[in-house]
Amino acid sequence: MSQPFVVQFNPVALHLGPVQIHWYGLMYLLSFLGAWMLGEYRRKHGRLPVSREAFGDLAFYAMMGVILGGRIWYMLFYYAGGIRWIWTEPLALFRVWDGGMSFHGGLLGVLVAGLWWSRRHALHFFDTVDFLAPVVPVGLGLGRFGNFINGELWGKPGLMPWAMIFPNAHDEDAALAASNPGLTQLMQQYGGLPRHPSQLYEMVLEGVVMFAVLWLASMKPRPRYLISGLFALMYGCFRFAVEFVRVPDAQLGYLAFGWVTMGQLQSLPLIIVGLLLIGMSRRAPTLALARADSSQSA
Repeated sequence: MSQPFVVQFNPVALHLGPVQIHWYGLMYLLSFLGAWMLGEYRRKHGRLPVSREAFGDLAFYAMMGVILGGRIWYMLFYYAGGIRWIWTEPLALFRVWDGGMSFHGGLLGVLVAGLWWSRRHALHFFDTVDFLAPVVPVGLGLGRFGNFINGELWGKPGLMPWAMIFPNAHDEDAALAASNPGLTQLMQQYGGLPRHPSQLYEMVLEGVVMFAVLWLASMKPRPRYLISGLFALMYGCFRFAVEFVRVPDAQLGYLAFGWVTMGQLQSLPLIIVGLLLIGMSRRAPTLALARADSSQSA
């Protein structure tokens, strides 16, 4: 294979005087902005019968759900010290600059926020979820691109034509090469082990593919639960599959059988829920576009 691409970017995107804006933070900002713009477009076209102000509240609550849910879930299931932080260092929950967010927790946070907002506005909960689902992949795709720029969450070694070198994985590369002469030769030849760019796999599957399918499916009359079911099923399947070529979190490793990861374990319920929701959609009413009045469409 030819010389692999080396994933080595400056993590700082912009310098505004003494303030540094990191790429990963910028991806979060672009995610929320993109989701809000697409959500407002969907609202104006009758996908949810609420005013702009009501949608603004939903967007804000969903954003808080992503941040709080994602961080709390990470600390409960992925933090290196286990859950002892609750009584030994509770302030670790707020050290977001150290990294650590979980999609599954963020999703749960959005669902809780959506349930509370739906009850306030007397809307069916799954009408709200069906409305939100097509815009979520924007954040998923940008988040994975941020992981790629940061050179983190890399994949397993491989010799595919598109394999890449991740300098941040040097210590892991060296440990693998120490016990395998063939890998030692690769290390000497390329300066690191070529690896699957698993972040890009997830960016394409969870971002581009999911957005295209959900957006197109939601643009025509469809039964309740279908969009939510497709979202859960696709994400669960895509995440479960990519985990086979992605290195598990170092602090957790494999949980069972030498291949089951925490990401796979937490994605299985999404696959089951997705199938159940799609089944429920077969007997659910087909939703027509809302006809918002002038106050709602402002």
